Amino acid sequence: MIRLFLSGVRYRDGNGGTYIVGPGGKLKEDELEDLNMIAQLSVYPIGEGTSLGRFVRKGVKVIEESGYTYEIGGMSTAIEVPDLDALFDLVKKVHAAHVEEGARRVTIDLKVDDRRDKKATIETKKTSAKKI
Repeated sequence: MIRLFLSGVRYRDGNGGTYIVGPGGKLKEDELEDLNMIAQLSVYPIGEGTSLGRFVRKGVKVIEESGYTYEIGGMSTAIEVPDLDALFDLVKKVHAAHVEEGARRVTIDLKVDDRRDKKATIETKKTSAKKI
């Protein structure tokens, strides 16, 4: 008998535990707590002129106060979060900070890397990209 396992799907083992299958093999449920998501966030107030630094500073302050690991780039900010709920809560707070600063229209670009086969961080992604 051949069994096909789909990457990123939770399975139950014969002992009542659960695990996820990824390219790196099986991860037990208790190992999943160590995993996190990496998000790339860009928030743009529209119609507020060409200098948006005051909005960026407000958004970065919210991210900094969250306690999550983050890195500011030229066009976006990378953030490590534990799950989607935490990410969406943070995005809502950044959005609110822009509105409180006077933005009347806001666009949000969000990319999420939800890796389930091993722990990934902003730093490990950068290191991996440099290995050529």
